Amino acid sequence: MNLAITLPKIPISFQQETRPYDPWLLFSAISLILAGFLMITSASMEVAGVRYDSPFYFAIRHAIFIALGFVVAVVGFFIPSRFWQRTGHWWLLAALVLLVAVLIPGIGREVNGSSRWIPLGPINLQASELAKLFMIMYLAGYLVRRLEEVRSQWSGFAKPMIVVSIFIVLLILEPDFGAVVVLMVTVLGMIFLSGMRLGQFTVVIICSLLLVAGMAISQPYRMQRLITFLDPWADPFGAGYQLSQAQIAFGRGEISGLGLGNSVQKLFYLPEAHTDFVFSVLAEELGLIGALAMVILFGILILRAFYIGRQSELQQRGYQGYVCYGIGLVFAAQALINIGVNVGVLPTKGLTLPLVSYGGSSLLVSMMMLALLSRIHFENYYLEKKAKQSRGKKGIGKKSSGKNSPEKKKSGSTEDELTAEELN
Repeated sequence: MNLAITLPKIPISFQQETRPYDPWLLFSAISLILAGFLMITSASMEVAGVRYDSPFYFAIRHAIFIALGFVVAVVGFFIPSRFWQRTGHWWLLAALVLLVAVLIPGIGREVNGSSRWIPLGPINLQASELAKLFMIMYLAGYLVRRLEEVRSQWSGFAKPMIVVSIFIVLLILEPDFGAVVVLMVTVLGMIFLSGMRLGQFTVVIICSLLLVAGMAISQPYRMQRLITFLDPWADPFGAGYQLSQAQIAFGRGEISGLGLGNSVQKLFYLPEAHTDFVFSVLAEELGLIGALAMVILFGILILRAFYIGRQSELQQRGYQGYVCYGIGLVFAAQALINIGVNVGVLPTKGLTLPLVSYGGSSLLVSMMMLALLSRIHFENYYLEKKAKQSRGKKGIGKKSSGKNSPEKKKSGSTEDELTAEELN
């Protein structure tokens, strides 16, 4: 499909961006990363001191991950988005290989009954985190190539779902039910935003919910989680221990919190306090005010991702738009599930809070996603700026010649398309 961009077609009312960077996106992302570092340091000091004889063990490792994530983000920012579009199928293949490798004994590392990590020296690579990003890259390219088929025929939906089904089976084998839910939400959301008919999408949603429900009750431990979620206080020292301790943390925090570092639940009461349940510790130490501030920051981040995606679509850059939508959906789904688990409105899933929870793979992939958003915003700004310059030159030409010759129109169009190629 020819994706040449004709910049003069961009609506004049859209010309509002004045900076090559998105200040709200950067503000929310940096704030979440810094807040995550502070909360991980606070929540992990006692556990790290007992396990590793160093209260700052997890804090130092997380700081290293932040530094590595910054390097990854800088490199990712300087890679044109068209590169990811051209190579999307290779990244999909890489994700498939990683998901298979993690299940091979001797390659994958098993923790708490789940084989989700591939040891790489001092760090562990979580294959499912990369699979989310690579699926977005592939599906965005597919939606651009097969957009009319997706909008008008069931085959347009069925083809990518075959690939997604393979990923889901591999994730269930790990098992990583949380990643399955996030992946399904992201894929279905991207397909819906591409213009799939509402009737078709309703049927798909109903079938997906039935599938998720079937997977939830197919394993005894998942069924036990559902029962515990409905009433964690029925067994507060057994199956409902994590959820009951998380709710105690929220209750202790009240409005303004106990103060940074003053959490009681992190003192070996709340398991995984610096990973899956870091939001509960934050609510205990910073109270309702801190918890709402965290939710607002995620809201800003997600809205900016969707805004940049819409901006790309208005500039006839469908691939870039779908990538932004996919990233926004991943952040939204994962943050919603993690916070929902912490407050007790969702069963435990084992998902980290993006940019906040301790976890190298999650942080690196999240910062790469932020780099992609920033790169796409920069490209949109660049093309918008060139479009304004082009309109200005044409306006000067009209005044000097009094008319538009066919040769000038042809030249202007070629110049605009060359500008797009120069950017990519």
